Amino acid sequence: MTDATASLPSPVPSIPPAVRATRAAALACLLALAALIVAWELWLAPLRPGGSWLALKALPLAAPLPGLLRWRLYTFRWVCLFVWLYVAEGAVRAWGDTPPSNALALIQVLLCAVLFAACAAHVRLRLRAARGS
Repeated sequence: MTDATASLPSPVPSIPPAVRATRAAALACLLALAALIVAWELWLAPLRPGGSWLALKALPLAAPLPGLLRWRLYTFRWVCLFVWLYVAEGAVRAWGDTPPSNALALIQVLLCAVLFAACAAHVRLRLRAARGS
């Protein structure tokens, strides 16, 4: 008995491993950045004992999550621009804050840089794969 659907092409094109890796890196950095910001402002080095309202700055990081999970190329593109707000904030706090906040700010800048690189590489690899080269 032969299966008639076995000869049909797959509706989901094969995704190159490098594209999968860049998506995984982008998701991991986005989640790590959100977790770092919340932990930083509430427990690790809050401006006030008991936490800070600055933890709310992690909320905008939830906006790109659905698009990244659904492989939306447009989301990867705008995250490349969006992440620079967090780089600027991290750089200012790395320069002006006292320990341990300045070290946490450097970690934030590093996570943002990796997030930017992963999103930019993802866009580039997806466009190259779409062209077929």
